[in-house]
This record gives sequence, structure tokens and C-alpha cells, in this order.
Amino acid sequence: MKILYICTHNRCRSILSEAITNAKGGGQLQAFSAGSQPSGEVHPLSLRYLQEMGYNTAGLKSQSWDDFETIAPDIVITVCDSAASEACPVWFGDTLKMHWGLADPSKLQGSESDIRDAFVDAINTIERRVDQLLAVNWKNLDKEQRQAALAQLAET
Repeated sequence: MKILYICTHNRCRSILSEAITNAKGGGQLQAFSAGSQPSGEVHPLSLRYLQEMGYNTAGLKSQSWDDFETIAPDIVITVCDSAASEACPVWFGDTLKMHWGLADPSKLQGSESDIRDAFVDAINTIERRVDQLLAVNWKNLDKEQRQAALAQLAET
């Protein structure tokens, strides 16, 4: 199943989600990430804390959702509130959509320890949600049941 994570700038939360999903997905999930207004670079602390927690960061880059028109995602997940309220490209069509609101750890002002804790919290939340995605038997669900399962996951 292909998942496209969307965040406005595609430099932190969507990048974290892509890396974690691809690592945990075990071939069941294939993740990509993009932004409506990509910054053009991944936040260095996103890469640092992913690596620190054992995730591969090779190939991660900030890119536009226009670059993914041909991948035909099964699910589009927004991870920031501003992206959730934006009009999605027409090519998303009737793709299943859900919102995973995540605080942006890259915007936190504070000590290095506070910032690290914020990144670790975000990573732990994403790991838990990806585990929940993997626990669903998507093959046995029709589209309506899939959307209901996503809605239920979004509430956890």
C-alpha cells in the first residue's frame, strides 16, 4: 500500500513519517512525503534524530506534491494542520485521506534537551501510528471500510 505524507514545507514531520513508515512497513507499506510549498531542504535535526534512533535517512529530500502525480497513493496523510486545510491537487482524486496532527518539533524554542525530547516524542507518536496501520488487514476491506478504519486510527 502506498502512502503519501503531506506537510506544507516537507522538511520535518512528513519526512519523519516517510522514513519511519518505510522502515517499519516491511514491504506492506511504501511511503513518500511531499509538501504543498516545499522548503527545498530537510531540517537537519529531522535527519539527526532519525539517524540517532536507527532510521535510514538516505534519499530523504524536500519536494513538491506535484512530483508525485504518477505514484497513485492509496492513502494521503496530512501531518500538519495547515496542510490539512489546503485544497489538495485534483490528481489525489478519491484517494483515502486522513489527518495525523503532529506538533512541529523543528519550531520549538528551548534547550537542546527540550528540542530532542520534542523530536523523540514526534518519532514515538509516528511509530505508534504506523504500527496501528500495520495491524489493519487492508486487503479484506472495501473502500468504505478502509475509510472507516482510517477515521478510527485518526482518533487514537
